[in-house]
Amino acid sequence: MNKLFLGLAIVAGSLAFAQETQTTTATITPVNKEKDPITFGIKGGANSAQFSEQQLSANNQKIGFNAGAFVNIPLSKQFSVQPEVLYNQLGAKSVLSSSEVTTGATTVKTQRDFKTTLNYISVPVMVQFKPVDNFYIEAGPEFSYFIDGKNKGETTVTSTTNSIATTQKTSVSETINKDDINRFNFGLGLGLGYYFTPHLGINARYVNSLTKIEKSRPAADNNNRVFQLGLNYKF
Repeated sequence: MNKLFLGLAIVAGSLAFAQETQTTTATITPVNKEKDPITFGIKGGANSAQFSEQQLSANNQKIGFNAGAFVNIPLSKQFSVQPEVLYNQLGAKSVLSSSEVTTGATTVKTQRDFKTTLNYISVPVMVQFKPVDNFYIEAGPEFSYFIDGKNKGETTVTSTTNSIATTQKTSVSETINKDDINRFNFGLGLGLGYYFTPHLGINARYVNSLTKIEKSRPAADNNNRVFQLGLNYKF
């Protein structure tokens, strides 16, 4: 009888230990410390651009577009680097210029009001910080190469002789001389974004150029500024 009780006690103790071990094992949750995989994608959106010499105004904004591809390279769970290659349309509206020449009793004043379009191939390299899932903040440099550009608008010529003025207006469209423009452009970008799904997201970015556009003009009033809003799609 004593041997029977001893055997039952051993069996009961073994079952209790096995159950405790199983319960303890089930409560352990592994922590995923792995980085997200490298992903590729495409993006596109609208540009609202102006020159640094202009006051911030809706009348000055040149609406264009950007489109291209990117690769997102995670460095950790929260940080990643995203190089991009974009076709980037910049420029400005209400680009005003005026000149006045007096010859004898005649004064000729020429005023121009242009919409300027500047086309670039841009390579932003954004460092992205993800404080929470799906949302990120980004900043980094942007390197651009000028392709071509065009001025399109109106020229007003006013000729005044002995207080009698005559005015003539003409529409003009001219291709910008590439030799007058700095081919390489450097800027800094700051933005944020959100992914609605693992593949589709929205992005907003502001880029301020530090390189002057025209070679002959001072850099202080001769830079590109652009606000971008668009969609990203990861494969």
